[in-house]
Amino acid sequence: MTVVGRTQMPSFAGATGWLNSPPLDGPDLRDRVVLVDFWTLTCINWLRTEPYIRAWSRAYRDDGLTVIGVHTPEFSFEHDLELVRQATKEREIDYPVAADNDYGVWNAFTNRYWPALYFVDRRGVIRDRHFGEGRYEESERVIQQLLGIERDPVRVEGTGVEAEADWNNLRTPETYLGYGRSAQFASAGGLAYGVRRSYELPDRLPMNHWAFAGQWTAGQEYAVLDEAGGSIAIRFHARDAHLVLSRGGDAPIPFRVTLDDEPPGPSHGVDVDPAGNGLLADARMYQLIRQPGPIRERTLRITFEAPTAEAYAFTFG
Repeated sequence: MTVVGRTQMPSFAGATGWLNSPPLDGPDLRDRVVLVDFWTLTCINWLRTEPYIRAWSRAYRDDGLTVIGVHTPEFSFEHDLELVRQATKEREIDYPVAADNDYGVWNAFTNRYWPALYFVDRRGVIRDRHFGEGRYEESERVIQQLLGIERDPVRVEGTGVEAEADWNNLRTPETYLGYGRSAQFASAGGLAYGVRRSYELPDRLPMNHWAFAGQWTAGQEYAVLDEAGGSIAIRFHARDAHLVLSRGGDAPIPFRVTLDDEPPGPSHGVDVDPAGNGLLADARMYQLIRQPGPIRERTLRITFEAPTAEAYAFTFG
């Protein structure tokens, strides 16, 4: 265990709401070991850690562990408490979750990452912390040391979007589509900031580059489709490809995914059928591709059959 100092766990008073629990703070957690998990519902890195957090909560709660999830939103739609509630239900999270829409808890911890874990002893002192994925066995040993117990680690295997990334084949980074953090845009003329514009796909997409086809308006946080039939294409190298989406209108938006201009077939993700058909209904991360065989450089294209689709970021695994 890496001792990070004698920092007392900050207050959760800045939380804007609670799920699965009444509001909690220092006195409520006296004599408990606490694991604080900062997350946001569309973060693929958090989604792949969540099976471990759930398993630790269930395995050690009777030994004195309390897990507190702190949902601090990255994208504007993630402030919606109903979406957080839905994600909590879908992920089968039964431990307390603090909604942190104003970043009060985030700032109290001086946190900067999703996911981020803080390990707190029975006296309320932060004894260890870890940012990002991995280090699972060591993190579980920290929990056991703080609880004063020793046993075999719990067995965890993520499935669906929670499955561990294929790190040996992951060569494409997270790619944001709003102009505030965009890079590697390949449509001719570049990305127009905040104005409606017609785009075309280039004849060839370089590796890790992306482009629009059709009428799009690129905002700071996301790009919105202005006319039906618009597409986004990206050249990537990874087993999995995901896209964070929401919709500006009331009606669900059908979409179609191709892989190298063909239906994905057995390479379809959980949110797409083998023919490439999917439906944008909820604001969340959609898994478009999961390749079962040898991984190589591919071109993904997603086409929306109605306007108002809002596209935020591609992530890969």
